[in-house]
Amino acid sequence: MYYNHNMIQPLPGKLEKFQDSVGIKFQLYNSLFLSLPFYGVDKTGILLSLFSSRCEEAFAAGKSPIEIIDAFFADRTGDERTDLLFRFVQYVERQVVLFDALEDAAFAELNDLTGPGTLADLESAASRSGKLEHLKARLNRFSVRLVLTAHPTQFYPGTVLGIINDLVSAISENNINDINTLLQQLGRTAFFKKQKPTPYDESASLIWYLENVFYNALGGIASQLADAFGDKVPFNELLKMGFWSGGDRDGNPFVTSEITLQVAAALRRAIIRCYHGDVRRLKRRLTFANVENAVADLEQLLYEHAFQNSPEHLDRDAILTRLAVIRQTLVSDHDGLFSHLVDDLISKVKIFGVHFAALDIRQEASEHERVLQNIAEVTGVLSNDYSSVSDGEKLIQLTAVTALSEAAAITDQFTRDTLKTVQVVRQIQQHNGGEGCERYIISQCQSSVHVMEVYALFILGGWKPENMAVDIVPLFETVDDLHCSTGVMRQLFELPAYRDHLKRRHNRQTIMLGFSDGTKDGGYLMANWSIYKAKDELTCLAREHNIEVIFFDGRGGPPARGGGKTQKFYSSMGSNIADDAIQITVQGQTVSSNFGTVTAARYNIEQLLHAGLYKDLLAERVSTFTAGEEKLMDRLARNSFAAYIDLKNHPDFLDYLSAVSPLRFYAETNIGSRPSKRGVGKLTLKDLRAIPFVGAWSQIKQNVPGFYGVGSALQKMEGEVDAIGLMYRENAFFKALIDNCEMAMQKSYLPLTAFLADDPRYGGIWRKIRDEFELTRRFLNQISGSPELMSDLPVEQQSVRTREHIVLPLVTIQQYALTELRKETLTDEQRTTYEKLVIRCSFGIINAGRNSA
Repeated sequence: MYYNHNMIQPLPGKLEKFQDSVGIKFQLYNSLFLSLPFYGVDKTGILLSLFSSRCEEAFAAGKSPIEIIDAFFADRTGDERTDLLFRFVQYVERQVVLFDALEDAAFAELNDLTGPGTLADLESAASRSGKLEHLKARLNRFSVRLVLTAHPTQFYPGTVLGIINDLVSAISENNINDINTLLQQLGRTAFFKKQKPTPYDESASLIWYLENVFYNALGGIASQLADAFGDKVPFNELLKMGFWSGGDRDGNPFVTSEITLQVAAALRRAIIRCYHGDVRRLKRRLTFANVENAVADLEQLLYEHAFQNSPEHLDRDAILTRLAVIRQTLVSDHDGLFSHLVDDLISKVKIFGVHFAALDIRQEASEHERVLQNIAEVTGVLSNDYSSVSDGEKLIQLTAVTALSEAAAITDQFTRDTLKTVQVVRQIQQHNGGEGCERYIISQCQSSVHVMEVYALFILGGWKPENMAVDIVPLFETVDDLHCSTGVMRQLFELPAYRDHLKRRHNRQTIMLGFSDGTKDGGYLMANWSIYKAKDELTCLAREHNIEVIFFDGRGGPPARGGGKTQKFYSSMGSNIADDAIQITVQGQTVSSNFGTVTAARYNIEQLLHAGLYKDLLAERVSTFTAGEEKLMDRLARNSFAAYIDLKNHPDFLDYLSAVSPLRFYAETNIGSRPSKRGVGKLTLKDLRAIPFVGAWSQIKQNVPGFYGVGSALQKMEGEVDAIGLMYRENAFFKALIDNCEMAMQKSYLPLTAFLADDPRYGGIWRKIRDEFELTRRFLNQISGSPELMSDLPVEQQSVRTREHIVLPLVTIQQYALTELRKETLTDEQRTTYEKLVIRCSFGIINAGRNSA
């Protein structure tokens, strides 16, 4: 039996807090507009409530979405039925927003902001154990970098995000009038973007979070650490922000060198605006002799650079120098009054410089070969048959190139823009500082040649080897690429030209590992295990060559894309994995759900800092797995991989996903500038982006990438279930892996698509998924010792249940529309209507999941 979509039930402890702060308030505020006319349809909310109850009852009785809707709307046909369905969709969208805002407003009540996993807890533990100096030293060697990406997973338009922000404040203040007004505004605000955003539009949305959330969240963390350890903590190394929007051109033809420059300039203006705002506030306090004029001068300087595009050079040191003079005057002449406010701003300037966030460049490996072949044919700097020569010959040619003298002869626009991009990196460094743009990431990296092709492009673009202030970052994604990554890096570390480059980059190598494509390629267990093994082997290789390796994890929102409780993975790592830095991507939907407010952002960043610092100071530093556990884990991963590949190789696998999910409509949601697949032509699994792949499964409530193969793996090792259960209880990495799998399953609801069990074409594949789901749940309950999924996380479990209850009408309507679209007798008008229904339902379904895409 599948989990019951119940609303909040009165339970003790933390769950009772959740009910009081979120559950009851949701019912209360929802009633404010329950009976109001909604886009001309009276009592939409009341009808929706009845429809939701009917859905639950009918699915329990084995009915299909078609049968449910036909029965409920028996007295409504044609336009009247369609109109009400759209009203239901719009109403549920706004219910989801309300629930989001309530959870955000209750964040401080539901999370202990000074408890386990926070900096306060870390300082206290270090103090009790006499290791404060050790912690201070560790702060000088550790860093966290959050990289905001341009991945299209944010289904809320900017206007709605603004309303959510205001609604959170109104709820926190219990201001019923404002809540009522904002809910009415929400009812009249469009959720659907009529046009795709440009890469610059995407960057503007993310910069809003930098200015309104991360600036103060990181600033607050820095101030707390400065109070505890003094101003010698290198905040510019400890706390870092990264940025992909405007720099990530992998599969996105709309990102050009000009866009990259524009986004870098916008980042610079944004951070100077933040400093200007802080200085204006300082000015109201620093009204003393010998200080007032210095503050006014600094305010004017920042104003000119933030709002008037001053041609004068301004860098981090120039701002810090002026602030240091102001602070010294306060100390020497005014007893240090308000000097702590200056200290807070100094910490922010150290973190953000004049770049705000480091803009990364990313491109897919095969595009570089195409560019170099074009260059070879026009200039002769490489052999005309460059693309077809051996890898060994390519390396010889690539390490011998010099700056192009015939660049003007190149006519291919893509090649010209690629060369311009490597020149733009230097321009950004000149304006935003060296940290402003210092990494070039190669997706689909499969060989040392792919890395050296980027190295050669920088030389061809005018960089001299001795001045190349750029880190070249290979991104290993598929299971095969992860398995080969150590061999690729060994060849690079032993290549004289590249080793010389690393010496100039402080013998530090960043390696990116992609969770999303790994899961799409090899399934949940194998992807995570392959990434762990790659880190283990790459750490050993780097130490062998006296190189500091930094792992940059390409994580998405859901467990199937490396999301979920990510801090638990980092805290579980043993001394066999390099851990001087935690670097992760933070994508659209996850930005708003985990970092949508200053309180939530600060708490979640502290969790990452704690995960990286605590185990080195206060936990036993042992290998992540014992030898016996590693053998168990390896066999589980291989067995899971075999089951997942069997499903993926089913002849109807991709057709099934295309037919019964909204996969083919992703491009029409207008949530991102990037196409939903690489290349042109017929859709293939290889070209399909991981985001629509995982998102499509989540919308039909099957979540295959988050669990498939786990049950089969456990069944094959049924005789060792006790040993696996012991590993679940004693190994933090494995427990985090299983807990995330349970989250994916908790968000599944197979009765929605149970009508497909007898479908002549898709019945077989649906039954495989159902059987694997049931098998996985049975064995997970056995090894966890709990009859329920997510029993260790009761608040999160209840949140998921409530969200799934809210969104049940949407998934029903979407499946109804998708089923109708499979009919061949539809008129063009009917087909257009059903397609619009599918797309509109996507927004609420994904948003309700918070980390579903």
